[in-house]
Amino acid sequence: MAAIDRDAYDVVPIGITRDGRWVLGAEDPSRLQISEGRLPEVDGAAAEVTLPSTPQSRELTVKAPGEVPRAFGAVDVVLPLLHGPYGEDGTIQGLLELSGVPYVGSGVLSSAACMDKHYMKVLLAGHGLPVCPYAVIRPDEWRLDPAPCRESVAAMGYPVFVKPARAGSSFGVRRVTEPGDLDEAIEYAQQYDPKVLVEAEIAGRELECGVLGRLDGTGADSSVVGEIVVGGEHAFYDFDAKYLDPAALQIAIPADVSSDVAERVRSLSVEAFRVMSCEGLARVDFFYTPKGSVLVNELNTMPGFTPMSMYPQLWAASGVAYPDLVDRLLQLALTRSTGLR
Repeated sequence: MAAIDRDAYDVVPIGITRDGRWVLGAEDPSRLQISEGRLPEVDGAAAEVTLPSTPQSRELTVKAPGEVPRAFGAVDVVLPLLHGPYGEDGTIQGLLELSGVPYVGSGVLSSAACMDKHYMKVLLAGHGLPVCPYAVIRPDEWRLDPAPCRESVAAMGYPVFVKPARAGSSFGVRRVTEPGDLDEAIEYAQQYDPKVLVEAEIAGRELECGVLGRLDGTGADSSVVGEIVVGGEHAFYDFDAKYLDPAALQIAIPADVSSDVAERVRSLSVEAFRVMSCEGLARVDFFYTPKGSVLVNELNTMPGFTPMSMYPQLWAASGVAYPDLVDRLLQLALTRSTGLR
């Protein structure tokens, strides 16, 4: 909101409250910033907003308490800055498709498949891309007969990472170093998602690359490659390290890797973007092992956009400033139709 060109765009901020109501948001970007460890919240007392029920109008309707609902105006494009379930998993994308409103980012299938880390790995591996070893713990299997689940994890060896299959921002993730702690970690992850993914810990470096564009003839570009090193009290790249404790991170852009490795990462990023049918943007995360292997860890179809986030930093280092990055994403969305494509 602070970076967008207000001469080119009229911005209507819309927030979603904890109970799921859509409301008109604050025009002041500073109210939405993370500051001093404080996470901002949407004002639940603001006027409610509804999308059109048919794709012909694109008209927002505003319903303030004690007032007659009124038309607010037509929406040209939505920038869905949402993470996790109901924001990054294809559900909000489906709602916008039904309303006929163009939006930034990947469509329904791509968003859903990338949010589900299990099926993301199935699709990537099915197209020959290298992925990390993993096991899937389904809720019925864990409830009825957990022994085979424990055996599938043991076969990978410890340590492992236990995580919800369909969550974001590292919620519900635990590093497990011995079998006796596995059950508790699985049940903790199930608080966020009944289906759980267990991944083998990879000894190596964490590399990331941004992709921008789409694969319909206009082309997709890859950014320079960056590296994240997590320090301090964080055993891995958890929520606090991502959003609340910038001192915990050491970010190197470009990453100190050979040109061959950087090109391999960039090429795999675009290939993963293509395999998963992504659109607009994605951040592709990798492990680079001491033996020289490059493994695709995951794709994020709506990566973090805070000032400390990797995606905008990667593109800034690639020559695309933050305001220009936002403009390119909006223009890509405006030139793309809703529906089948």
